[in-house]
Amino acid sequence: MFSGSIPALVTPFRDGSLDEATFRRLIDWQIEEGSSALVACGTTGEASTLSNAEHHRVIEICVEQAAGRVPVIAGCGSNDTNNALLHMRFSKKAGAAAGLCVAPYYNRPGQAGLIAHFSYLAEKSDLPIVLYNVPGRTVTDIKPETVCELAKKFPERIVGIKDASGDLSRVTDHRMGIGKDFCQLSGDDELALPANAAGAVGCISVTANVAPALCAEFQQACADNDLVCARELNDRLYPLHYAMFSDASPAPVKYALSRVHEWLLPDVRLPLVACSDFAKAAVDEALQHAGLLGS
Repeated sequence: MFSGSIPALVTPFRDGSLDEATFRRLIDWQIEEGSSALVACGTTGEASTLSNAEHHRVIEICVEQAAGRVPVIAGCGSNDTNNALLHMRFSKKAGAAAGLCVAPYYNRPGQAGLIAHFSYLAEKSDLPIVLYNVPGRTVTDIKPETVCELAKKFPERIVGIKDASGDLSRVTDHRMGIGKDFCQLSGDDELALPANAAGAVGCISVTANVAPALCAEFQQACADNDLVCARELNDRLYPLHYAMFSDASPAPVKYALSRVHEWLLPDVRLPLVACSDFAKAAVDEALQHAGLLGS
């Protein structure tokens, strides 16, 4: 259903408010550079600091500006099941292709709770769900057996996963336990190459915010089984993948975007602050290595 390079878009702010004009410009640039789909209101989009009204407006703008050129995956996750359903119903009405639903955070449900949570969403909304497993942020881990059970129970609703567990064996676990049609997307840029080799079909990417063309070329090389080209592109991008997390995300990626495009500000919302001088130096060096800054 989804494949290739899919940026988890930043949400541009100006003077503390959503910068709609800049967001539209960012969307156009991403599509022109070869991104195959867009994620709005994910972790990198600072969804945790958006009001529900802002959250829905970001999704609405993204769908409207994409205008059918690429599908939009709307961030719909919440640690409140009913609020996640609210996001899903809005996203369906707005025209999103799927909802990205993170494991509920803070309240730490067990596997039975995760099955109940995602089952409820699948039963109450007809918007396809891409599970999002990122235990480093949520503490809760969607185990492979839980993913398999949900995908088999709701094959038309639970269509894929963004896996940021860091455990590459799960790609094979999911593929063998569900089937090849279940859409597996890496949630870690630095692991996208081995994940694709194991059966993933793309990456929901932080780095693609800054280097959409390179990330799209890398994913195409993987799809073409051109390992030499994929490895060369991965080597160009690899330092940038780590620089994006040299300070609390998405401060480094917003700083990187401000270095690549003067029309993008590095502003983040509290409790995040601008990235450190150390992180800025790491980003600048990685951008230079990738060939994204002038000499």
